Amino acid sequence: MRPRTLRTALATLTSGLAAAACLTAAGPAAAHERPPRHACSPAVSLTGFSDALDKGTYGDTYVGNLSALARDHRGSVAALSDRSALFRLDARTLKPLGVTPLADERGAALDAEGLVVSRDGTYLVSSETEPSVRRYSRTGEILGRLPVPDALRTAPAGRARANGSFEGLTLLPGGRTLIASMEYPLVGDPAGLVRFQTWQRTGRGDFRAGAQYTYRTDTGLGVSETTATPDGRLLVLERGFTSGVGNTVRLYLADRRGGTLGKTLLADLADCPSLGATAKQPQPNPLLDNFEGMAVTGRGKGLLDVLLVSDDNQNDVQTTRFLRLRVRA
Repeated sequence: MRPRTLRTALATLTSGLAAAACLTAAGPAAAHERPPRHACSPAVSLTGFSDALDKGTYGDTYVGNLSALARDHRGSVAALSDRSALFRLDARTLKPLGVTPLADERGAALDAEGLVVSRDGTYLVSSETEPSVRRYSRTGEILGRLPVPDALRTAPAGRARANGSFEGLTLLPGGRTLIASMEYPLVGDPAGLVRFQTWQRTGRGDFRAGAQYTYRTDTGLGVSETTATPDGRLLVLERGFTSGVGNTVRLYLADRRGGTLGKTLLADLADCPSLGATAKQPQPNPLLDNFEGMAVTGRGKGLLDVLLVSDDNQNDVQTTRFLRLRVRA
């Protein structure tokens, strides 16, 4: 695999989400001081959680099955359902403000898993169905489709597993490099070795396929989300589920080392304080659920504000839950 430089120039992020009134506040602490309040690890603290959207509706649309988040340049948060609904949420309260239905070129629903909001206000959306990455207008019209290498296509067309391909999507600072992360290895690849596909934006605003990188997950886990940091590294969310035990969710910081992505553990979310959260099924920590969406929503004093959301799969024993983290990356 051809080595390419992932790191780009530092991009300025505007102020992110303010903590909602219903969320528990926590202040940052320097590394040499006592651990931050509600610490999950020396690098990560929990600043609050909210279950307010669990099993709710917006109009006739179920607000759940949320698989991706992105900071919206209009001062709100975009939340993507894997049932082809794109919600706009209030930045402070997370209350739904609008919903846009998405579909493929034939009008069929997407298994939508990854989301980027471009500077021009258009959306980039990845789907596990083929897999694919499409560009959409603000009102949901398809503007284009990115090329996907044959090997990454779902079998039998390629070597990707069904329901195991483009799970994460992120745009590096500067807006020129797009990255999609596979959830699981291709058929024939070593266990735990997943691929990250890149695209480069052309002068016409389209994207051409670029380099691939490999990333090794922990045993039994897959990549559920990937989000760029302001300095061009990647936050990677690894997730797994064991019946009768519950979810494993770990947050890593990744950076390019040759043709691979090396990683550093930031936190195992099982080590976070529960803050009174309850679980509807066995969990190592009642705070845990099926976390799939992640976005950097702000930064300051060497810390990143990170928002996570869980996909409830419209299942009575799962919860649509938002977590707010403060991350020293």
